[in-house]
Amino acid sequence: MAAADRRLPSAEDWARCEAVARSHGRSFWLASRLLPPARKRGVLATYAWCRITDDIVDGAGDQGPEETARVLDAWERELVEPRHPVAVAFAHARAQYGVPEGPARDLLTGVRMDLVPARYRSWDELRTYCFHVAGTVGLLVAPILGCVNPRAHDQAADLGIAMQLTNILRDVAEDAAMDRIYLPLDEIAAFGCDPEAILAGEPGPGFRELMAFEICRARELYATALPGVRALAPSGRLATLTAARLYAGILDEIEAMDHDVFRIRAVVPGRRKVQSVVRASASVALMSLAARRMASMTAAGVRLSADAWRSRA
Repeated sequence: MAAADRRLPSAEDWARCEAVARSHGRSFWLASRLLPPARKRGVLATYAWCRITDDIVDGAGDQGPEETARVLDAWERELVEPRHPVAVAFAHARAQYGVPEGPARDLLTGVRMDLVPARYRSWDELRTYCFHVAGTVGLLVAPILGCVNPRAHDQAADLGIAMQLTNILRDVAEDAAMDRIYLPLDEIAAFGCDPEAILAGEPGPGFRELMAFEICRARELYATALPGVRALAPSGRLATLTAARLYAGILDEIEAMDHDVFRIRAVVPGRRKVQSVVRASASVALMSLAARRMASMTAAGVRLSADAWRSRA
């Protein structure tokens, strides 16, 4: 279907995207509210498309992997011939902001990895998975948030990987109930844990140290990714920093629970969410001030150079 032949999204299509984000990604939805209307719609359409992609596997129930794979194939065809309300909105956002199609297909590749019980032998293997299911989301969202610097794409992907690792640490118990272990098997062994014990909800004393180690890794990923925020439009900076702080707050909550993710699910309380928005706003203000000072210094240097040239002439 040629782009010119596609129907434009209706108000109901955009509302469908927002409903998906609001019900499944509260932190993402909260951060999106800091964006101008057009960018907000684009980000929510992207999130909703990614959420539906993920839910095709996670919500498959008793449906076999072959049938789930067929559903994924049909959903992938909506990238080219969008008919579902979310696919129509996502196609429009991609066209409006020049979002590449490749990361969307890469995400589908990652989701297909979950058609079999998840096991990853090393961090390198897990990182590859995290890139496909979440680093790709960073690459899809970056153009919508105003990123025009290709050098910042790696940092956008790292932020998605950091968020996915955060999800993995929060959801160890839920994943175990589905016979999934995302933590690297070599690191599980290094901390004296047994995968079967984790699946049974009795991970053993070394589990806390393992979780602490993985939390440090996630924080390093956030630190690596955040300098790329400067490549975004001002509103994109605020939304991205807010989302990053909200997600990183989950790590704090896991630590406050003494890493016992089998007892309770880590959730960032409302007051902490408000603090995250305030701190993100302050960071963006400082970032903008530094940029203005740099521009002023550069302009002053140009004027000095021009004056020196005229004095020689």
